[in-house]
Amino acid sequence: MNQEFIDLYEGYRKGVMDRRDFFTKLARLAGGTAAAAALLPLLEGRTAWAQVIPADDARLQTGYIEYPIEGGKMRAYSARPKGEGKHPGVIVIHENRGLNPHTEDVARRVALEGYHAIAPDALSPVGGTPSNPDEIRPLFQKLDAKANARNFAAAVQYLKTNPQTTGKVGCVGFCWGGGVTNQVAVLSPDLTAAVPFYGSQPAVEDVPKIKAAMLIHYAGQDERINAGIPAFEEALKKAGIEYKIFMYEGAQHAFFNDTNPARHNKEASQLAWQRTIEFFKAKLKTG
Repeated sequence: MNQEFIDLYEGYRKGVMDRRDFFTKLARLAGGTAAAAALLPLLEGRTAWAQVIPADDARLQTGYIEYPIEGGKMRAYSARPKGEGKHPGVIVIHENRGLNPHTEDVARRVALEGYHAIAPDALSPVGGTPSNPDEIRPLFQKLDAKANARNFAAAVQYLKTNPQTTGKVGCVGFCWGGGVTNQVAVLSPDLTAAVPFYGSQPAVEDVPKIKAAMLIHYAGQDERINAGIPAFEEALKKAGIEYKIFMYEGAQHAFFNDTNPARHNKEASQLAWQRTIEFFKAKLKTG
């Protein structure tokens, strides 16, 4: 795909222009509105194209649940294997695009590995993730970072005490959700395993509070996030926390998201996912 199209789309994603301006410029580059309309799904990534596990997969029981948070309730997508057996719990934390079909698909991928997965909607306190993408970014700006972290940490207790789980809980998050995963690890001594994908690191002074084993994924081409790695790793070592860091050279931030063709890296995402599932198996299904 023409790099100009990709660069234009990335500018739109970062808020440099609104959707109308983006489409006007795309049409100018593509040679008309019809061509732009055809390109748009390729740039945005239709979730159906990248859907790995169908929403109606007969092997799973899915739906929406609510769990208590300070002053209200958090809505979450739930996916678990059908049947009466108990499974470890895993929290799946979305990017800064809210709870969307891609994140729900990731939750189903986790569930098919033998876990009770829930994907909370960070925007629950402000009405939930809207269907219009242009309305999502302003809502994230309304969230209080500390309250948001506590809202996700509350999911640990929800899964730990759920009669359909074994009591062991892991957490995996992507981009914005990777940073939140690090905060959940700081706030939740009951969290057993945490897997942040290219997430912002917690404050160095908070690292000793982490009790979970950490599996940390980073993208080679992610200068802003990667700048925080040395201090984070030093703090993990000093605190005696079990951790592994993997760097995926050549990959960009958000490389796991297979609905984002501009950034998705198939090889890196497959390897990172394999490592994640092996890590959860070792930490949540043994002992």
